[in-house]
Amino acid sequence: MIKFGPSGNSESFYAAGYEHTEEAAAYVKGMGLDCFEYSFGRGVRMSAAKARSIGAAFQKEGVEISVHAPYFINFANPDDEMAAKSYGYVLDSAKMVREMGGTRIVFHPAAQGKDAREVAVARAEDRLKILRDYIYLNGLQDCMFCPETMGKFAQIGTVEEIARFCRIDPVFTPCVDFGHVNAREQGSLKREEDYRRLLEYLIDCLGYERMKHFHVHFSKIMYGAKGEIKHLTFADEVYGPEFAPLARVLKELALEPYIVSESDGTQAEDALAMKRMYEAV
Repeated sequence: MIKFGPSGNSESFYAAGYEHTEEAAAYVKGMGLDCFEYSFGRGVRMSAAKARSIGAAFQKEGVEISVHAPYFINFANPDDEMAAKSYGYVLDSAKMVREMGGTRIVFHPAAQGKDAREVAVARAEDRLKILRDYIYLNGLQDCMFCPETMGKFAQIGTVEEIARFCRIDPVFTPCVDFGHVNAREQGSLKREEDYRRLLEYLIDCLGYERMKHFHVHFSKIMYGAKGEIKHLTFADEVYGPEFAPLARVLKELALEPYIVSESDGTQAEDALAMKRMYEAV
């Protein structure tokens, strides 16, 4: 089934006096939401015991949990030693989400750096083949590893590049961040046909079964000449994208993704708004 939830905790969570991730499980469930994404953005610094404690709280409430791997992953780094750290960041994130009882790991694939685009993309692709081998060697192939579409021109992660990476092996499933796509393409996602074209392209590339339960990040994002600037809330009326057209296309294509709101401070509230829009279709 389709799921909706926040990335991390909204300002309202802390305003209500809560502070621990374990408390987020009942908070999210109480709002009528179905999933939650925990971020290891600044590094995987969690004990297995803490991960199991978080997992027990979320399993009790029936809320699915995913994780976001550290932000500094870069599989296009020319330095092999630095790239080797990226393998560790992804694998450590996967081991922790398993302890939490989840299966999904989102990661930023790469930055272009000073190389020509194709050189950087090809290097990232080669490194992701090595990551695939590590995934199998560590017995983590039952997890879903989700390279994310990125919002800045200097980052590797166009829709086409993510499709290319996911063709490597079934362990890779796209994380389509529609706010990032819209920012990178300077406001490209406006109508149902814009969303339909994007999703049908991915279905053609990867097959319906791979895409049926793909991973989604959604938020409105301010953008400029170089792409993404900052995340906004659904209250913003200047920048997109809007969720309602996507909701209609998801229903039409019978897709049931895991949808994570990355709004700035209102992520749980905006996740609920998306759920209501979807249910109203």
